[in-house]
Amino acid sequence: MKVLLLNSGVGSRMGSLTQDRAKCMCELGYGYSIIGWQLELVRRSGIDEVVITTGPFDKLLENHVLTYSRGLHITFVNNPLYNETNYIYSMYLAREHLHDDILLLHGDLVLEPSVFNDLIASKYSVVTVDQTLPLPEKDFKAKIEEGRVKAIGIEYFGNNCYACQPAYMWKNNDFSLWMEEIERFCLNGQTKVYAENAFNQISDKLNLYPLELKRRLCREVDNPEDLKIVSGRFKELLEKTGG
Repeated sequence: MKVLLLNSGVGSRMGSLTQDRAKCMCELGYGYSIIGWQLELVRRSGIDEVVITTGPFDKLLENHVLTYSRGLHITFVNNPLYNETNYIYSMYLAREHLHDDILLLHGDLVLEPSVFNDLIASKYSVVTVDQTLPLPEKDFKAKIEEGRVKAIGIEYFGNNCYACQPAYMWKNNDFSLWMEEIERFCLNGQTKVYAENAFNQISDKLNLYPLELKRRLCREVDNPEDLKIVSGRFKELLEKTGG
């Protein structure tokens, strides 16, 4: 298994916090940045292959990652068109490094160890959902039919739709099919959409299942208020578990 961490975004909603650094470098507490905590979870799991996509501040991020990368083999893939494309294009650029089962996390995602462990232990391709939360207006929802995830996007609402965070574990066969569709999108110039748009086109061919969070910590940091909330929950978690 390999880990793919997507960090090519600008993070404009973070204001001054991302004027001179990538969003994933924002501090959580106890000596961890967001990506530092992700890499700590990777190291604890025994996985040692990590692919990190970068955008602005790529060299600064690479140096930052080195402080957390003990025992890990890191491959960096820069997206020079980060201002003009979405992460679908970053995944396309990294495609040659992704022939394996893939744990995929967005670089601004903070998750607790139990969620990480459930992801990598899954026998099937899964994405995290939380059926206990109200549907967000502007964030991802997963549309579930007959136990499988049939579509992911911000536009989905209804009784069979649930709040969805971008944490995935993909089995190799499913991920390969998704990457083939991502490549088709990018070669056709569709580089400003979500990678999930490509998934939605071929979801009938893939076996992606929901992994229930039940209000466990697994949340993106989109703005300073998110960072405050997530940092508070992160600190409570570490105090409760002793790290």
